[in-house]
Amino acid sequence: MTHLFKRFARTAINFEVEEELRFHIELLRREYIRQGLSPEAAQGATLKRFGDLEHIKNQCVEISRRSHPCMRALKSFLLLVFLTGFLVRVFSADADVRQIGNMLMAVAALSRLLLYARGLSPSSFLSRTGTPSRLILHAGSQTPVAADHERTRTPVERVISDE
Repeated sequence: MTHLFKRFARTAINFEVEEELRFHIELLRREYIRQGLSPEAAQGATLKRFGDLEHIKNQCVEISRRSHPCMRALKSFLLLVFLTGFLVRVFSADADVRQIGNMLMAVAALSRLLLYARGLSPSSFLSRTGTPSRLILHAGSQTPVAADHERTRTPVERVISDE
């Protein structure tokens, strides 16, 4: 049952993201037509402005999945487990019971750390343009990935910017 729910939720998120991207593409295409471009030229300029749509869609789906209600419920549950462990640790007189409280706190803290690490992406470690950094990830060549300005901006930032 859980597998079916996950699959349905993933399909719903994919559909929602695709629909949102189509909406933004259509708005930008109409704006280009309003500025005097032909419909074909407007479509080409819009797709160029957005970049790799599949990559953008995958990023948006991942962001949406991180803020999914099940994830929030899991984080709340882990907080409850930590607080329970803390209360057991503080109010227990028996050393063995206090160890159970320690284990509950450790399990909750490490689980939350795992969820945090799972949500990280390599782009969060890239330096921003103009900000010096000693840590710069490199792609297969000697060119820093941070130099690729288009990959560090969100789709909305690309659409809004006048570059």
